[in-house]
Amino acid sequence: MDIELGLDTFGDVTRGTDGERLSDAETIRNIVAQAKLADEVGLKFFGIGEHHRHEFAVSSPEIVLAAIASVTKDIRLGTAVTVLSSDDPVRVYERFATLDAVSNGRAEVILGRGSFIESFPLFGYDLRDYEALFEEKLDLFVRLMTEQPVTWQGAMRPPLQEADVFPKTANGLTAWVGVGGSPESVVRTARHGLGLMLAIIGGAPARFRPYVDLFHRSLASYEKPAAPVGVHSPGHVADTDEEAWDELYPEMAAMREKIGRERGWAGGYNRLQFQNEIGTGGAVYAGSPERVAQKIAETVRMLGLTRFDLKFANGGLEHDKLMKSIELYGTKVAPRVRELLAEEPASR
Repeated sequence: MDIELGLDTFGDVTRGTDGERLSDAETIRNIVAQAKLADEVGLKFFGIGEHHRHEFAVSSPEIVLAAIASVTKDIRLGTAVTVLSSDDPVRVYERFATLDAVSNGRAEVILGRGSFIESFPLFGYDLRDYEALFEEKLDLFVRLMTEQPVTWQGAMRPPLQEADVFPKTANGLTAWVGVGGSPESVVRTARHGLGLMLAIIGGAPARFRPYVDLFHRSLASYEKPAAPVGVHSPGHVADTDEEAWDELYPEMAAMREKIGRERGWAGGYNRLQFQNEIGTGGAVYAGSPERVAQKIAETVRMLGLTRFDLKFANGGLEHDKLMKSIELYGTKVAPRVRELLAEEPASR
């Protein structure tokens, strides 16, 4: 089974060796170095999420990805995700077509509604239009993907009349939709014939199998060609299980407790919950290379995946630990996953 293994980061602002918070600028420069290493160890994709809050340094992923393009050769570069709902589809397409040019055809875009809402008031959008904004803007974006003049009218932006966008790409732009578990979002993605990227950040990955089946059925019903399915999940790789868990747990607990307070979730995040998530039925891929490889291979088989992207940056984890995790993921985990998948065909 052919599987692509990639990495995602939200641009978490990390700590320095002195334990102090790094500047946003230092964090961004470190992300470029992390992507360069990912390319050197043979990983297939590097994605950067768009955020507009103090925990994350990257608000304009395309600019960072362009810098990464200048120091990498083969790895594909994209977002995780681009918040299309609070952006303009024309400008998004133009930016990614430009990234595709400077990266020599390596650009991808993963479009989403955004699990954080800061961009909506920041750019003047009403959260009550959350669903309608994405529906309309995705429709326009897909039309722009033809790279032909577009005539279009909607309710959320001015109409277009024979509008042409530039630059043109050499071979078209690869686009996915990031989905967190809504059947309606799965069907919409299939209707547009785009790749499905499932954000599995908690609970059992197995519960997403019905969404994968729905996606394939919907592609067939809309008479669309086969489209890829991927998963984005958090994790961390170290030499031993205990080392990886001890490094990751405090960061994950702090972030989940903070977000939980903001969103009114009951309770906190404790070690038992973490143990459940790093277990065979959970959505956190943390441990030694062998453990992480076994778990990824099982998820790939279970869901019939084309790609698995590990969200490797979590909270304040230091740059050197992230670099070690990337190195192990590329040199130990990735080849082991391919070995495991070669031993047993994927079930569909």
